[in-house]
Amino acid sequence: MKYDIKNIKLAPGGKKRIEWAGKDMPVLNQIKEEFAKRKPFAGKKMSACLHVTAETANLARTLKAGGADLLLCASNPLSTQDDVAASLVKDYGISVFAIKGEKRDSYYKHLRAAMDHKPEITMDDGADLISLLHSDYKKWAPKILGSMEETTTGVIRLRALEKAGKLLLPVIAVNDAKTKNMFDNRYGTGQSTLDGIIRATDMLIAGKNVVIAGYGWCGRGMAMRARGMGAKVIITEIDEIKALEAAMDGFQVMPMKEAAKIGDLFCTLTGNIHILRTEHFKVMKSGAVVCNSGHFDVEIDIPALTKMAQKINKNVRNFVDEYVIKGKSIYLLAQGRLINLAAAEGHPASVMDMSFSTQALASEYAVKNSKHLEKKVYKVPEEIEIKVAKLKLKSMGITIDQLTGEQKKYLVSWNMGT
Repeated sequence: MKYDIKNIKLAPGGKKRIEWAGKDMPVLNQIKEEFAKRKPFAGKKMSACLHVTAETANLARTLKAGGADLLLCASNPLSTQDDVAASLVKDYGISVFAIKGEKRDSYYKHLRAAMDHKPEITMDDGADLISLLHSDYKKWAPKILGSMEETTTGVIRLRALEKAGKLLLPVIAVNDAKTKNMFDNRYGTGQSTLDGIIRATDMLIAGKNVVIAGYGWCGRGMAMRARGMGAKVIITEIDEIKALEAAMDGFQVMPMKEAAKIGDLFCTLTGNIHILRTEHFKVMKSGAVVCNSGHFDVEIDIPALTKMAQKINKNVRNFVDEYVIKGKSIYLLAQGRLINLAAAEGHPASVMDMSFSTQALASEYAVKNSKHLEKKVYKVPEEIEIKVAKLKLKSMGITIDQLTGEQKKYLVSWNMGT
């Protein structure tokens, strides 16, 4: 078995983390049992480019139980948990190519290993793997039955490919599933982003002006939690409807050029480029902390910040770099990469239980329906969403009402009014 990890001797600690996370993933555990019986991926090679965490490890175990010949690589250079990677190799026999803090060359070497595995199914978290397929592995595209995409950023890239008429394979936008974005993005990102910030800085959130760029599900989640911890939350947006929603939710809404003057902590969660840039850095007060919880490290214009700085003090705390600009200090967290995975442990297992269950079932759907899928981006089928939601509610001990026969009839009738 081929692999490239930091140290196989870290496996015992990783196994404990994987087992601990597994205790809080009841839906995925049930799907793993189902997969073990019916083997939907028997004889199929699968490559997954995901954050290598304890929660992802339980997804990997589920896919292997379903018969997949799986190779896992990292979707971000700072998100790998090295002990988990070691345990996946040693204890579960899964090929892993991921090392926390790996350089760009190593990162792309690992992506190439995932494509050289000659997968028939792929999973992506940011679309780096599929982007590589479309540049250097086009000949292999017809062999791939389908790909799952886990992030907002990745879905944006793939829809752009589809719109340009250049998408070479069917993709299921797992990120757009309600059982993913309404929970993973809102509750998972919201909590884990603040967790990463606090671990990196030991900052008291109460009383701070916290500027959140973007009021999508991730921004909503962080805003909710920051307010709950006593922050004065400011939202910046480019979407009129989301800006209005933020205002109605009780948050201040203003342009970044105004927020930059008063913010103590800035976090970007947009999926776009250069949200914080030169004109904002110029007016920030000394001591301002900037970080990103969007997928790629482009939301903060780090080259511009570097150019402006007269001095850069690296690693003044773990995951904190100080940029000195005309006597004031701006602190950049986690090199502008995902703060929740770089400085913390990513989303809690309980919420990833739904995301990865949806991911696993969507993969099974892609295999079963591969002959009918075109080269386009698909939504997750509703029956998968309903199954995951039902199983999650059951695991939480929650029951809900059912429509009566009279109510069902009323909802499809037209002749009953006032």
